[in-house]
Amino acid sequence: MKLEQGQIWKKGDEYIRIVEWARLSIEYKVMKDPATKEGTLHRVSKKEFCRLLKGAVLLVPEKLPDSEVNLEASPEIE
Repeated sequence: MKLEQGQIWKKGDEYIRIVEWARLSIEYKVMKDPATKEGTLHRVSKKEFCRLLKGAVLLVPEKLPDSEVNLEASPEIE
């Protein structure tokens, strides 16, 4: 498992988002609804955080439709 800043994990009815990833510690926020981004901040060691994540599921952000990505990447022709 590779931890990265900004990941959102779901454990039970709570969501856990990594706010700050450092070499020896993790700062994370526990939220009831990830859309509101309201919750409590906690700082623990990486080992404690990995124990906390036991049984949690990593939520994968949805991809943008290809049409939106291509609009930004293609230059206009005059």
